[in-house]
Amino acid sequence: METVFKLAGRLVVMLAVCANVVLAQAQTQAPSKPAGDCAELTEVKAKLEAAEKRLNDWPNLARYRDENARVLDPAKNEQRVVFMGDSITDMWAQPRFGGFFPGKPYIDRGISGQTTPQMVLRFRADVMALRPKVVVILAGTNDLAGNTGPITLEETEGNLASMAELARANGIRVVLSSVLPVSNYGHDRDGNPLDVRIKRPPEKILELNAWIKKYAAEKGHVYLDYFPATVDDQGLLKKELSEDGLHPNSAGYAVMAPLAEKAIQAALTRKESQ
Repeated sequence: METVFKLAGRLVVMLAVCANVVLAQAQTQAPSKPAGDCAELTEVKAKLEAAEKRLNDWPNLARYRDENARVLDPAKNEQRVVFMGDSITDMWAQPRFGGFFPGKPYIDRGISGQTTPQMVLRFRADVMALRPKVVVILAGTNDLAGNTGPITLEETEGNLASMAELARANGIRVVLSSVLPVSNYGHDRDGNPLDVRIKRPPEKILELNAWIKKYAAEKGHVYLDYFPATVDDQGLLKKELSEDGLHPNSAGYAVMAPLAEKAIQAALTRKESQ
């Protein structure tokens, strides 16, 4: 809420500044030249609209509502799998990455930027209601970055546990994924260097992954460990697997896909413990 107020305040200030600029130009009949603050109006307005949308639908239930309504009940012997996650899962379905497990009854339910508390709130609609045999959960990196506000590791762990408990209570087998490493090798769309470690400290990723691995073993879930195959000798995401130091590229997804497939098959054949 505070963010919305701040954005609204910036918008009001910029509107006032731009109005004064326009008035001054009219009085002096000087050539029109966009002011820096005026140029930011569109950006601030877009951020304000996004913040308002988040307030109105914080877990973003609307994202997959129509698609979920079109999903049919699983066919007999169908090994349906739902992938729950953030942008790393969300982007996986983009054609530029080769398609999302072509020919497999796998459903992508990732949403860019999301944190574990948001996923818990949409778990019923985006996972349970689709009646999969297996759910693959990849989450936590945006919690570390504070995307939706401060959150402790214990709270993130609790949210992951809640999703696993909801799945098991509904007869869905659980694959819990490790958080991927990050790096400072990448760059943004403008070519500026990015250091993803600042918001996602590698030591926190290791700590969260250690908990996920232990919890999965204790509860009889499958642990999908992407980390060893994606980390370099500096403890960072391999340069060739990402353009921005956070999200996998085609090569990154090519590494992840067989690991995910192996974990899914392990979950399907594992005898469930209670």
